[in-house]
Amino acid sequence: MLKTAQQLITQAAQNLGLDQFSIDALLATDAEHQFEIELDSGKKLHAYRVQHNNKLGPYKGGIRFHPDVDLDEARALATLMSLKTAAMGLPLGGGKGGVSVNPSEMTDQELEEISRKYVRGIHEHIGPDKDVPAPDVNTNGTIIDWMVDEYEKITGDTSKASFTGKTIKNGGSLGREAATGRGGVIALSELLKYDGLAAESLTFAIQGFGNVGSFFAVIAEQYPNWKLLATSDSASTVYSPSGLNANDLFDFKEGRGRFSDYKAEGAKHLSADEIIGLDVDVLVLAALGDAITEDNMRDVKAKYIVEMANGPVDKAAIDYFTERKVSILPGIIANAGGVIVSYLEWVQNKKNEHWTEEEVNQQLTEYMIEAVKNLVETSKEPGVINLPEAAFIIAIRRLTK
Repeated sequence: MLKTAQQLITQAAQNLGLDQFSIDALLATDAEHQFEIELDSGKKLHAYRVQHNNKLGPYKGGIRFHPDVDLDEARALATLMSLKTAAMGLPLGGGKGGVSVNPSEMTDQELEEISRKYVRGIHEHIGPDKDVPAPDVNTNGTIIDWMVDEYEKITGDTSKASFTGKTIKNGGSLGREAATGRGGVIALSELLKYDGLAAESLTFAIQGFGNVGSFFAVIAEQYPNWKLLATSDSASTVYSPSGLNANDLFDFKEGRGRFSDYKAEGAKHLSADEIIGLDVDVLVLAALGDAITEDNMRDVKAKYIVEMANGPVDKAAIDYFTERKVSILPGIIANAGGVIVSYLEWVQNKKNEHWTEEEVNQQLTEYMIEAVKNLVETSKEPGVINLPEAAFIIAIRRLTK
């Protein structure tokens, strides 16, 4: 993922005529924090926070709890966040962090201990006007609430603007939970309008039915000409040629079900990986990074790929799809709904206000519409070969003004 992010930045920067010194400056991180969390049980965990670029505003980016968290991943995700906030026109920078841990192996008490000790390790480097973390993979509002509480105890700050993604009762924003999925649906809808396909029937599949994928599916049901044919979790793909009911799938997952046990009329079970090669118009990638690489890119039959995860398509696959006229809606646009509403939550906290869900969703929609408009216009400039490059060009222009 880090290599792909750096390659895309370099390609777009070269297109803009930047020299190597300027490119190296774009790639460099401002600060990298590594430390160890020792639990009362004696377990020791590696923890990270990478701050990439704050030219446009405070660092912004999630905290994930996952066994694969390491410094390279944090660098890549922090870099992508800087580009994402810039591409969306937000007054924020990019950061990312996390703890290398499998949350399913931890008790609730241990998760709270990890959360609080993570804040103790980074509190000097974060804050409402310095670095504003948020939830990410395997973290949620409850975990963020623990972190906010710990930050308040250490610093005395009571603005609640030190983190976003909080629970509603603790200063979180309405609309935040569904924001990333909703933003992706809006972005795809806008892109289809520019391609003259707004009224056409289309089929889609969603790899990954976590928070992002599930809300994408549910919100996409508002488009009567879109049909969800398949979705997957880590164990299985559920496929139905006649279409799947997103709300039913959502309820099933809320009950902690695995798709290998899901039953519905006409539904079939395939391996988790088979979703990549299904014959659909749109493939939505909402799992983890590097989902499509040189190893499986030739299996893809979709004509549109929507990057709802961070860095799910590597550079070799992007080049391959460009040659074959497959449109990739890049993640720094497509999955930016979360950071947009995080920004709106931060603004509400700073102003001590609480907006309605309708107000939040309206602003999210306006940001996404404007971003896709800029994306399409930039993609038509001489020498720009695909939508991912266009997105990175927009971001780099704003970061190098």
